Amino acid sequence: MEILLAFVIGFLFMAATYLLLSKSLLRIIIGTGLLSHGAHLLILTMGGLGGEAPPVLTDGARDFADPLPQALILTAIVISFGVTAFFLVLAYRTYQDLGTDDLSLLKGSDELE
Repeated sequence: MEILLAFVIGFLFMAATYLLLSKSLLRIIIGTGLLSHGAHLLILTMGGLGGEAPPVLTDGARDFADPLPQALILTAIVISFGVTAFFLVLAYRTYQDLGTDDLSLLKGSDELE
């Protein structure tokens, strides 16, 4: 299972890098979302996928899931949703004011008007 998740994580990082290098603001936002999902899966995989029992210590529990990676991922998911929502509002306002989401057109000019 870890090998399959390693390929999925690699694919997510590859797609996120491709999208982050594009000139469209919306693609960059999607790329940051994919990058955060890849990081979440990486943390989960590195924490170990084993464990049959829930992370509650009782008498006789031997093979239980580690709760620390799950708590870290849950916190990271909430933060990434907030950041993505902020990026989407920022991109919408930029498109509303300037009429484009192309980063090469958003650079501005050095000449004074």
